Amino acid sequence: MKKIALGNSDFKTLIEDDRYFVDKTLLIKELLEDSAQIILIPRPRRFGKTLNLSMIRYFVERSDEDRRHLFNNLLIEKEEIMKKQGIYPTIYLTFKDEKHDKFEDFQMKLAFFVSEIYKKHYYLYESLTFQDDKNYFDKIINRASTKAELEMSLKNMSKYLYDYYGEKAIILIDEYDTPIQHSYFSGIYDETIGFMRNFLSNTLKDNIYLEKAVLTGILRVARESIFSGLNNLKVCTILKHAYSDKFGFIEDEIEKMLNYFGVVEEKEEFKKWYNGYIFGDTVIYNPWSVLCYLDDKNNEFMPYWVNTSENKIIKTILSKGSEGLKKSFEELLRGNTIETTIDENVIMADIEANENNIWSFLLLSGYLKVVGKRREDNKVYYTLAIPNIEVKFMYQKMIEEWQGESYISSEYNEMLKALINFDYEVFEEIFIDYVEKSLSYFDVSGEEPERVYHSFVLGMLVSLNNTHYVLSNRESGYGRYDVMVIPKDISKPGIIIEFKRARKTNKKTIEQLIEEAKTQIEEKKYEMELLNRGITNIKKLVIVFKGKEVCVNDVT
Repeated sequence: MKKIALGNSDFKTLIEDDRYFVDKTLLIKELLEDSAQIILIPRPRRFGKTLNLSMIRYFVERSDEDRRHLFNNLLIEKEEIMKKQGIYPTIYLTFKDEKHDKFEDFQMKLAFFVSEIYKKHYYLYESLTFQDDKNYFDKIINRASTKAELEMSLKNMSKYLYDYYGEKAIILIDEYDTPIQHSYFSGIYDETIGFMRNFLSNTLKDNIYLEKAVLTGILRVARESIFSGLNNLKVCTILKHAYSDKFGFIEDEIEKMLNYFGVVEEKEEFKKWYNGYIFGDTVIYNPWSVLCYLDDKNNEFMPYWVNTSENKIIKTILSKGSEGLKKSFEELLRGNTIETTIDENVIMADIEANENNIWSFLLLSGYLKVVGKRREDNKVYYTLAIPNIEVKFMYQKMIEEWQGESYISSEYNEMLKALINFDYEVFEEIFIDYVEKSLSYFDVSGEEPERVYHSFVLGMLVSLNNTHYVLSNRESGYGRYDVMVIPKDISKPGIIIEFKRARKTNKKTIEQLIEEAKTQIEEKKYEMELLNRGITNIKKLVIVFKGKEVCVNDVT
């Protein structure tokens, strides 16, 4: 039985070691026959981008080594395109691990990579006609080039290759946006963007020595003008149909794998945990998680993919997010959907500025999926949902983490325990402390209890998930309640929570607001939803905010 090549993204090694390989070789045919000269394929991390580019490289790259055997018994072997195997001078560059806190470190690392490319093609040196070119070649190899000279390095190499072979070059750039994304948090965003703009523009724009370029990444990063002026650029995001089945595993591939490894009986669990991504109109399984499961001797369903990243940006976005954002997350965590517009050109600098940008980022990064769309007034609205159990687990874990950062987790859990046991005096004491500490964490103004409220609800959604349903802002009886905590065991008490906030212009006392909330609960008959579920033990709680003063009152 063939073994899984977990974490090995080198196509040649994988084939020669006779590891299990999901055949994506027809991607090569599609790319070479694509009329676009420059093709950008953004996909979520660990969805096979690096392996696919390695596969393309071993197919197209001109080499002294005969590599045709690598494609024996693969789908592409029977295709006419095999005539083009090994005929193109090829330049390959990956930014996969380039996460730097200083721009100088990034520039130094890139200079090293480019130096290695020039060393590989050192045979070109003697063929150079002009001394200036030889001097430039030497400077690149010795990593003594200026920033401007480094920016021109790939274009110049493609020229040298063309002059030598009489054949235009293919350029493959993997994970081009990794340093850009990381630079957003390290404070070197502007420098990194400026450099990458020049580097890629010089490489790709009006390059008469370029046959074709293929780039992968997670985001398009278009609005920074990185790709401005590229007339023959084709962008294939997950919303497009092109190459939709070439990154990640499709249903047929999963069937073969599960049969081969003797775990076909687990297919339904695979779907729940790792399926659910939709690229174009193709349903996709997460390849990293599937391979991790099959490589795990215990064959245990775990959140493999979401544990491979810090998810720093998502955590930051959620903790600072608006009331509307947290409401939407509540819906998603309950298994419901949200509807929004999507910007395929979303950039890091704009993610926190606009809620739609947040959803765009989460979708394009693989943390949400499209389940429907509609067009209205020349706008396309997408219906989004959490793809599977694995991603939902990530959101839950992340909420637990930022709850713990804003408040001691043991005390938070004690507060929820007091709530569901309706020990409201203990609950009030801990809740007041929680509000004071959370205001500064979740709200920079320190004046908006709404953010604390929604953070509190999200925390309950996660922490009480095993024993209770937590609903908010839903219709029941003749109105909308704020929060309802519904026990899965109907013999346990159900809890209705009504929040009241006294605005600055509101002259009502806390006592008056409590009475107002109590009347509202009774008149609107909020308890109807609980009664309809067979829950007769019903507790009612009012929480009043007036300035920085908080009062919790049992109005049962």
